[in-house]
Order: sequence, then C-alpha cells, then structure tokens
Amino acid sequence: MKNHNSLAQGREYLAIPGPSVMPDAVLQAMHRPSPNIYDGELIEMMPALTRDLCRVARTEHNVAIYIANGHGTWEAALSNVIAPGERVLAPASGRFTHGWAEMAEGIGGTAQLIDFGTSSAWDFERIGDALRADKAHEIKAVLAVHVDTSSSIRNDIPTLRALLDDLNHPALLMADCIASLGCDRFEMDAWGVDVMVTACQKGLMTPAGVGFVFFNDKAQAKRATMPRVSQYWDWVPRANPELFYQYFNGTAPTHHLYGLRAALDIIHAEGIEQVWARHERLAGAIWTACEIWAEGGALHLNVADRQDRSRAVTALRLTDGRGTALREFTETQLGLTLGIGLGMEDWDGCFRLGHMGHVNGQMVMAILGGVETGLAALGIPRGTGALEAAAAALVS
Repeated sequence: MKNHNSLAQGREYLAIPGPSVMPDAVLQAMHRPSPNIYDGELIEMMPALTRDLCRVARTEHNVAIYIANGHGTWEAALSNVIAPGERVLAPASGRFTHGWAEMAEGIGGTAQLIDFGTSSAWDFERIGDALRADKAHEIKAVLAVHVDTSSSIRNDIPTLRALLDDLNHPALLMADCIASLGCDRFEMDAWGVDVMVTACQKGLMTPAGVGFVFFNDKAQAKRATMPRVSQYWDWVPRANPELFYQYFNGTAPTHHLYGLRAALDIIHAEGIEQVWARHERLAGAIWTACEIWAEGGALHLNVADRQDRSRAVTALRLTDGRGTALREFTETQLGLTLGIGLGMEDWDGCFRLGHMGHVNGQMVMAILGGVETGLAALGIPRGTGALEAAAAALVS
C-alpha cells in the first residue's frame, strides 16, 4: 500500500449497526433548553408519541418506555413475566440471544439455550423438539431475537408463532427487535408476538438511551400473576400512567423525547411500508456488491441465504484475519467507520456494515466505495464489477 496522506478530513460516516446516523431534524429538535416537566408541551405530546410508537411496532396494545439501553429492556420485559425459578427457551443465532438468556438467569430464571452458531438461522425441528419435550409447560417464554446485530441473521418470527400454536404451547413469544424495528418488516399483532423489546438508537434514529417494551393482553395476564415486580421495571404504571412522571418512574428523558418525536414524524411521513421497502432495496445493493467481491475467495458473507439476512446490518468475514485491517484503513484514511466483528469467533477477520434508519442510495454507495477502496489498498483478492452491479441493483 502506498503511503498517501489521509483523506479522512470532512464529515465522517459512522456505518456501524447502531447507533445509526441521526437525521438533522432529530438533532435540531433536541437542541433546546430543558423544558418544564410538570406542565406544558412535553406532557401534552406523550399520548400521541406512544400511539405513534405503537404504529411502528404494528400493535394496538401497550408500550412502556424506559430510560435504558436494549439490555435494560431485556431485563424490564423479563422482570414483568418471569418469576424466579421459571424457565425460558432461547434459540440463539448470534451473541445477543446469549445475552438475553444470561439476563433471564440473572433475575433468577433458568434459560434453556439452543445454539445454532453464528451463521445459521433457527432450525425449527430442534425448537419443536424442545417444546414437545416440555410436557408440563415449564417453559414460560421463548426469547426470540428477530435480527441478531452481531451475526446479521434475520429469524422467522411468524413460523415460530405457528409452531407454538401447532403444539398448543402456552409460552409467551418475546421478540427482540432492537436491530430490526423500523428496518425489517415486523408485525407485532399480526405475527402473534406477546412481548417486544427495542431501543431508540437504530431504526428509530435517536441517540442511545431510551428503550421500549411493547406487550399484549396475554403478557399482561402473566404480569398479574407475578409475586413481585420491582417498582422501577414494572410496566403497569408506565403503560397506563395517572401522572406524567409515571411514564418514566421519575424525571423524563426530555431531549430524547423531542428527538424521538422528530424521528417518528420522519418515519410516518415516509410510511412504514416504504421504510421497509427502502431498506430492502438498499440491502439488496449491498449484498450484490459483497457477492461479487466474494468471487475473489477472500471475502465471505456471514449469512449465505438472502432470505435469512437482515435488511439493517450485514456481517462479513475476511480470510487471514484482515477485517480489523480493513476497518482501520477505512476509518483512518477515508473517514468511514465500519462495525467490529462483535461476538464472532474470528474477531479480527470479521466486520459489519450498518445500513439502518436514516440511510439512502448515495450513502450505501459511499459505504461500498469505501470498502472497495480498502480492499484494493490492502491487496485483498476480490471479484470485479461490484460497484457497477450495486448501482444497477439500486435502479432496477
């Protein structure tokens, strides 16, 4: 590689799979003095804000808001429906199911993990075997990660719901949509999801720090049987507050709410169906380029089958541990930050492309151009014509 001066000056591009790129309108909405938290517009805007959150989740049921990251929403959801000693089933296709299962054990539950590795979606035969073996229905919930941000696998939630129904198993279906909400199609009510958790820093395009737990009547009935739920995690007052502070069990995350309001306005102005379609086309262009680069033998998509890939993040592998070298080059020389190989066996060989939320065609082409430049600079073998094919995919 020739020793050139860095070209990283100018506006940097954070192409990691969350926190995602924030729209200017979100940043501008947050750039204001602290508001009154006892009266006025902040209090008045909350009913519409919660309704619009439910519109994105495609549910007519409840949402509880937490000043927490995604891990906090894991614990919030579990704390309302899993009592000490109760069991959950956790089919894992990446690091984040492991994390949610560990959270269940941390509150006194027992997690039965089925590990499908980091490159395979769920095997419903194995999940079915576990559910059929549970004759006494000791499994109280299935922890289903819709999109695992580490592996970029997108799992089939509707088929899991159908399996539970076919087996007449009463376990709650709990979905982690932290990486998928507002990117990949998700239909909470139509798919029969009982509890869904997400956070604000990915498809919802708002700075990290606020999370959400959506729940239906079945989940609320389980909540009513719980011997104890901590006051902070209890979703009942948050979802149906009598006073404003109960939304948050204390002081509101004021500026996050203004930013979230602006982000929801952007989503609903575009329309959620169009949001999904945009992510579909942009992901398809990325996959097209990556599949051509893979012809050189050094780069591999972590998920082989397109139907199992997230529309929000793409995990990739480079032979000889060159993922870290590529990331370092694009960041220091081009101002393009790619995602680390989080939770993967070969950390240095892996990297991820985030294409979620506030992203468009020219931004995707910028990511791909940066990766192409890095591959060339590092002398990594690759197929030719990737950028041309991606451009064609965007206009087809």
